[in-house]
Amino acid sequence: HMVVDIGGGTADIAVISLSGVVESASIKIAGDQLNEAVVKYMRRKHNLLVGERTAEEMKKQIGCVFPKEEEETMDVKGRCLLTGLPKVVTVSSTEMMDAFEEPVERIMEAIHSVLERTPPELVADISTNGIVMTGGGSLVSGFDKLVTARTGIHAVIADEAISCVALGTGKSLADLNSLQDGTMNISRRRQMN
Repeated sequence: HMVVDIGGGTADIAVISLSGVVESASIKIAGDQLNEAVVKYMRRKHNLLVGERTAEEMKKQIGCVFPKEEEETMDVKGRCLLTGLPKVVTVSSTEMMDAFEEPVERIMEAIHSVLERTPPELVADISTNGIVMTGGGSLVSGFDKLVTARTGIHAVIADEAISCVALGTGKSLADLNSLQDGTMNISRRRQMN
């Protein structure tokens, strides 16, 4: 299975087989960097200074990384950089795609890189089983569709995407004795043999 966890501070990508991690990557680009990208975009495109909280709201309400069937808009309040006075700007979901372009591209490159390093037999299994996406960042509209379009492998967002990492960790700690072999990385096991 392949799991893509896009949290607040990092995006973690892993291929898991036989209870161990076969290939993985972790990059410091995730939800927080998407917010920063929105702040920079609003400053550059609209000369509008918005806060972190406003950027988060924009990401949740109209943010998308894959074209929506119906474009959405949102009125955004901030401080005009030219006059220093409050200003309201209407932002579309298409503009949010532009704002997210750089960080999303880096996440897609990391996913592609992990797939390239994965043994061919396991890539075949992944193409059958699909890619599971977790974390709050994966809830940005269209992320699963983008991963599917770019990799050709069906991607789904996990149930309870925000809390499933914590729930899985709790379950594995409850069964720690039966998971002794599975907690060792397969590549480390190969090095020891």
